[in-house]
Amino acid sequence: MSGHSKWATTKHKKAAIDAKRGKLFANLIKKIEVAARLGGPDPAGNPTLYDAIQKAKKNSVPNDNIDRAVKRGGGEGSDGVDYVEIMYEAYGAGGVALLIEVLTDNRNRSASDVKVAITRNGGTQADVGSVSRIYDRKGVVVVAKKQGASEISEDDLLEATLDAEPEDIDDVGEAFEIVCDPAVLVDVRKAVQAAGLDYESADVEFRAQYDQAIDTKEAAEKLFKLIDAIEDVDDVQNVYSNEDVPDEILAELED
Repeated sequence: MSGHSKWATTKHKKAAIDAKRGKLFANLIKKIEVAARLGGPDPAGNPTLYDAIQKAKKNSVPNDNIDRAVKRGGGEGSDGVDYVEIMYEAYGAGGVALLIEVLTDNRNRSASDVKVAITRNGGTQADVGSVSRIYDRKGVVVVAKKQGASEISEDDLLEATLDAEPEDIDDVGEAFEIVCDPAVLVDVRKAVQAAGLDYESADVEFRAQYDQAIDTKEAAEKLFKLIDAIEDVDDVQNVYSNEDVPDEILAELED
């Protein structure tokens, strides 16, 4: 997959997410609550919570909302919710494999809502394991190329993080993605900070082992419509997909 195609696809999806900022806020708040519940409410001793808070701040979630989420996750107050993480699997247009990450307090509601979003938008639910087997859990630290008045290179980033043992650095247009084993995600993020660099996010994600080519505008439209519908489901946190859409088709979609 070319980095440019990937970046263009990401931008297409991001535009849809940005149009639903309320949903994005809710997802970020859920992540904070879960991180605080699992690792304690002190970000200094809970790296997952630290990164969840940083990501929320990067996306302009108000500090009051963040503080309340930390307290709820840490067991303060009476309005805390116990979320569970569930993965659903599906196929979209062109045989694209979709892995759907859900964070919910009601399994039945989530299962029903996700199923409706898939079946009404041209997707097919997949057998458990048929999609997840082609995905690997990876740590991903996103670092913008533009740092203040200067711009960093891939070599700069590699030198800064080499001791933390990153697996790969991907150029995705306006940023670099440092891919690593989830076990060293915090080490890589700290190495970036120690080098005086700002980072956009540090998350554990799922990465497909191979890409599925989409070669028509119609197939791309159907796929993005399906992904948008699934992302609209309240309990859905992330939708991972393995499409490779050529730049010229993405350009047509923007027209």
